[in-house]
Amino acid sequence: MPKVRSTFVCNECGAEFSQHFGRCPSCSTWNSLEEQVSRPSAPPAAAQMTRLRGATKGRSQSDSPARAIASLKLNEISDTAQDRLGSGYVELDRVLGGGIVPGSLVLIGGDPGIGKSTLLLQTANRLATKYRTLYVCAEESGRQVKLRAQRLGVGKQGEATELLEPSEEQGSLHLLPEIDLDTILAELESLKPRVAIIDSIQALYYSALTSAPGSVSQVRECTSVLMQVAKRQNITLFIVGHVTKEGAIAGPKVLEHLVDTVLYFEGDRFASHRLLRSVKNRFGATHEIGVFEMVDQGLQEVLNPSELFLGSREEAATGTATIVACEGTRPIVVELQALVSATSYSSPRRSTTGIEYNRLLQILAVLEKRVGIPLSKLDAYVASSGGLNVGEPAADLGVAVAVAASFRDRIVDPYTVLIGEVGLGGQVRPVSQTELRLKEAAKLGFKKAIVPKGASYGDVGMEVIPVSRVLDAISVALAGSRARQQEEHEIEREDVVE
Repeated sequence: MPKVRSTFVCNECGAEFSQHFGRCPSCSTWNSLEEQVSRPSAPPAAAQMTRLRGATKGRSQSDSPARAIASLKLNEISDTAQDRLGSGYVELDRVLGGGIVPGSLVLIGGDPGIGKSTLLLQTANRLATKYRTLYVCAEESGRQVKLRAQRLGVGKQGEATELLEPSEEQGSLHLLPEIDLDTILAELESLKPRVAIIDSIQALYYSALTSAPGSVSQVRECTSVLMQVAKRQNITLFIVGHVTKEGAIAGPKVLEHLVDTVLYFEGDRFASHRLLRSVKNRFGATHEIGVFEMVDQGLQEVLNPSELFLGSREEAATGTATIVACEGTRPIVVELQALVSATSYSSPRRSTTGIEYNRLLQILAVLEKRVGIPLSKLDAYVASSGGLNVGEPAADLGVAVAVAASFRDRIVDPYTVLIGEVGLGGQVRPVSQTELRLKEAAKLGFKKAIVPKGASYGDVGMEVIPVSRVLDAISVALAGSRARQQEEHEIEREDVVE
């Protein structure tokens, strides 16, 4: 009789140990180890082949010619073009790399209440007009999902209508409130849908395992079994995953390795917009984003996100600068705001919203050392309009100019964009996709751009000023601000006199 073996698995990182620990030695999380009992299986095929080679050792290898048993040559594999499925949302198709690849696994994670189930229910409703679609709701009853679907209402071009009821020839939307994986697999084998949605993977239960739903082994095995069925039946699977308090998808890290695409649904609970970001995609570019807005009828697409993250250019304020950030292949014009004021503490405060904190500290040090702005005795606050997280180095020049403008109490021309990375020596370095950024700014009506010297760009329809140092960029950006402010003050004075 095979001996029973106990293994202790961490719920946070998935590490396995032969004995129990109060704190996981891998991720240092307390009380996260759970015992899992397993029985040794039959010897794997590799071990059998090893014994076979040992038994035939000494025989001539030239007697049996080399031949492939199951492998194929690369040129023998069919390379016919495979059409992608349209999800009904341009933003979702963009993040997926141009549409849904049949037979792929897509993992969507996000904070509770951010809109994951809303997005997938609306997507399932639109897919059901063309394809047979299965929605597995493991956390809600069928009546609850029906009520939510009636409340949302999904229509064309943003019109609120009732839930679409397609004909059987076009497609159909099937709802399965179930947590038992065996029942779900039987339904997939019988219904044979083109698209299936699992909401969520942490709620499924595999009867072959003794651990509770949501444990590391349950999540890993359920995803592995679903992946095998999806690849065999050519079913596209959307899997919803919970996230931890740190923002990572809960469960073992192998979960993200099993799937083809990993998407994160992000957003501020005080803002209406939501960002769908791709962090892994085997069939498209990573770090693509899709922008949605939460309204009464659910989620709506934002086809021009630059208008969402761009402030009013008619009422310019001191300490603001405009940059062009690139998220994947999409350029987005974003307004940055900076505030520099005298500190009331022994050590000045630094605060950021949407900008990396360490990046701000580096830029402040460069401004003090290379430009001569005494920021070590001043508080500094920097924020991006709309709360968009801008992590790329191309935003450095905009942050530096916004801080300098706030210190000098100057207004940067609202029709000027800044693009460039700031080095520790005070130089402005080129960034990628400069021409794409400039064309996006010109399309939105910007007239001037300050870019690094040596950047490659063609005819973009706007004035381009190359600079090599951050001091030169600040001088150009703040050159006409004093005269413009004096004119505005004189106009205000005349209005008061009248």
